[in-house]
Amino acid sequence: MAASRREFQLNKHLAVYGKPRYLGFIEYEKEIEKGTSVVTESYRGEEIALIVGSITNQQEAKYRLLRNASEHGDSSNKTTEPVVTDLKFLRNATDEEIETAKSYRKDEKEILKKAIDIALPHNLDMKLIDVEFLLNKRKLFFYFSSEQRIDFRAYVRDLAREFKTRIELRQIGVRDEAKVIGGIGPCGQSCCCSYWLNQFAPICIKMVKEQNLALNPAKISGICGRLMCCMSFEHDVYHEIWKKLPNPGSKIKTPTGNVVITGIELHKENVRSFVPGKGEIKVPISKFEEFKSTLLSGEEWIVDEYSENLTNLSEKPVVDFNLLIGENSDNNSNKPLNFKERAASSANKRKKHRLKNIIKPVANKISDNVSPNSTSDETATEAPTKMNPKYTKFKKNRSKRKINKKNRKNINKQENKI
Repeated sequence: MAASRREFQLNKHLAVYGKPRYLGFIEYEKEIEKGTSVVTESYRGEEIALIVGSITNQQEAKYRLLRNASEHGDSSNKTTEPVVTDLKFLRNATDEEIETAKSYRKDEKEILKKAIDIALPHNLDMKLIDVEFLLNKRKLFFYFSSEQRIDFRAYVRDLAREFKTRIELRQIGVRDEAKVIGGIGPCGQSCCCSYWLNQFAPICIKMVKEQNLALNPAKISGICGRLMCCMSFEHDVYHEIWKKLPNPGSKIKTPTGNVVITGIELHKENVRSFVPGKGEIKVPISKFEEFKSTLLSGEEWIVDEYSENLTNLSEKPVVDFNLLIGENSDNNSNKPLNFKERAASSANKRKKHRLKNIIKPVANKISDNVSPNSTSDETATEAPTKMNPKYTKFKKNRSKRKINKKNRKNINKQENKI
């Protein structure tokens, strides 16, 4: 008996069908290769499905637990399609059936345009998203999105009169809209929901905050306008890390003062904290409990090679004013210069260079014209008579400009008299 049961045990396969990418289970005696197109019978009718692969009983049980958007409260629509259904295998799809299905895709674009034009006189608060034909055009599905329930019975009658087939309108949410249409996400890849994601998980803003991401709607929202589905992929890892860490802005009361947690770098696994007398330091996440216990006991935390001193806020940078004059003191000659000191020294060098170019020629000419036996009073009277050649050249040019202005005025006066 056991051997006969093994012989008649059916193979279970997972298949994808329809534009919304519904999942279905197919039981068949033989093994069906992955990527094979088959004709199945679903709750919608006969249609072509694509075999994804064979599955085990454990995998089937997990797929059965998948929930749609309405069940976890992420959609305003309460009549969404089931995520997983059972399909009946009819036969393998022929090449002709596959080609006709491809030709239906071209007809669906024209049908969608006509359906939008037919909906204009009805003034319905709805958005038509896509159209789908079943096998042999026995049924035509219209997918639309709306924030409220709509009475579209008159609209359905007009569609049936125009296209001469059975019409069904299915309301879907904004996330299902992105799943049906597809597109490119902010990462540059195809949207996860359009090719591999089977269900929409509930996502809240708390997940974004726990991952230290910027609360910019343009960066954390997908093409559907909701929070991106990938926010939930690594949420469990970040959630476990935050259990061991304090919130930014919290304080640790110590005998020497309050230590403030200024921020947390999850990608570097560091905790930034402001310690009185030391400034802001980095503490590895693995050593944070040791850091906390050390401060609470009143001991001093020694910054090791793994902790980097960011900015010393308690001590102001000391500037050596001898550098501004150009005289290096013996005490500070071996000390490394900080940013402000380097900036001050470079500015001082430029200033000295400019003064040297101006003062040196003047001093040389004065020394040439003054005799060694002259008094200080004589030098004081003679010094202003000798100037820098650059200055004298500038003065000559200035006088020329004044003469040119006077000549222009005289010419204008003569022209006015004439």
